[in-house]
Amino acid sequence: MKREQFSSSLGFVLAAAGSAVGIGNLVAFPVMASKNGGAAFLIMYAFFVFFICLPVMLAEMSLGRHTRQNPLGAYTEIGQNRAWRTVGWMSVITPFMIGVFYLVITVWIFGYLGKSVMGQLNELAGPDSFGNFINSNELFVYMAIVVGLTFFILQGGVKQGIEKAARVLMPMLFVMLIALVVYVFTLDNAMLGIKFFLIPEFDKLTGKVLNGALAQAFFSLSLAMGILITYGSYIQKNNNIVHAGKMVAGLSVLVACCSGLLILPAVFSFNPDIQLSTLSESSISMIFTFLPKIFLAMQADIGYFGASFIAGFFFLLVFFAALTSLVSIIEVPVCSLMDQKGVSRRTALFSLGAAMIALAVICALSFGRVDVFSNLLSYGGLNKSFFDLVYDIFYETILPLNGFLLCLFVIYRWKKHNLDAEISQGNATFAGSLLQKYVNFSLGTFIPLILAVIFINTVSTIFFGNNLLF
Repeated sequence: MKREQFSSSLGFVLAAAGSAVGIGNLVAFPVMASKNGGAAFLIMYAFFVFFICLPVMLAEMSLGRHTRQNPLGAYTEIGQNRAWRTVGWMSVITPFMIGVFYLVITVWIFGYLGKSVMGQLNELAGPDSFGNFINSNELFVYMAIVVGLTFFILQGGVKQGIEKAARVLMPMLFVMLIALVVYVFTLDNAMLGIKFFLIPEFDKLTGKVLNGALAQAFFSLSLAMGILITYGSYIQKNNNIVHAGKMVAGLSVLVACCSGLLILPAVFSFNPDIQLSTLSESSISMIFTFLPKIFLAMQADIGYFGASFIAGFFFLLVFFAALTSLVSIIEVPVCSLMDQKGVSRRTALFSLGAAMIALAVICALSFGRVDVFSNLLSYGGLNKSFFDLVYDIFYETILPLNGFLLCLFVIYRWKKHNLDAEISQGNATFAGSLLQKYVNFSLGTFIPLILAVIFINTVSTIFFGNNLLF
């Protein structure tokens, strides 16, 4: 079966940016930054994106393009032993399970979008609205629609599905984001939020804050999920991987910056005396419990219809970000099943989709509706639901481990000269450059060390309630 390809480097950049620009970048990042140094946090985030995450991005993209394989196939082909094949399986199972809980969150966003469009903003801003919604039967109607949209995009394949959707949704996302930023700037007290976000406070950059900035950078770029290996396998040989990687990294930083200029001014327009320490850094809390109150408060100036329109506009923006990320996550196991078993895209989609939907339904029922799923386990001193378990294991814990193993595999198994040769295709200036030396050195030394420390501390913190670092 002939390998599908992106039609151009731009198609890859938009698709990869779609996977990178997600819910966390748009909502949680601004509050995290404002609490931890403002522009100083943003500067460190950008530093980590380009000096820690970019080399990992280049490694994943190069590995995918060289092997023309999914993560399992790439690790198996080059690794040539059972241990590396196991790592390949981890790189496929991880995005599949992340896709399970990410599907549920995307459904929540789509539900709030639908309710905003239907003029139910007053209901969304109620104190019990979110809890009632996630345990309602209508949730599964929204789930059916989101699943249908996701499968429709993926069924189209790389060019006609993923790339075409990215070429439409990503420019719309950027335009909508800028339009909302411009509107928020017109609100009273917006300048207070801008100052909080853009005035650097370097004295707040503690070790814990730097760890948070690094984790945000690593996770927000969809690293170690197998996405960039899979998308890399669709890149044409003459495309410039370095240029594409820098573009994706730059777009991620740009969205993070714009989101700060959107969320913080809106928060201060709602309450100029608000203490940022009271705001949650959780995307879930901000999107579904706090921001609807801000939108409802806007009715004093622009009326209920105007406030509902702004709320719908915002939730459409976040839904686009969530949908493009969900598509990229699910494409990894879909591609793996197609490559390993030689089945059609439709067969792979329906096979994996059935299992993913079943697990997503269990996740959706684990917020008090079904007790056995809501109180599944207890670890780290806390009771955990099925949703919590999936999130803690596959997103918080295994991702840094996958990143650590990827660095070791690329540098010490695939070897530096093979990585250099692959990156040099489409970029004749890479060989012998300072960037080449930095990529080789960083991937073989301090980047895997940092990821190993993050992994060990995450396991200790989440599962044993003991933070080893801070």
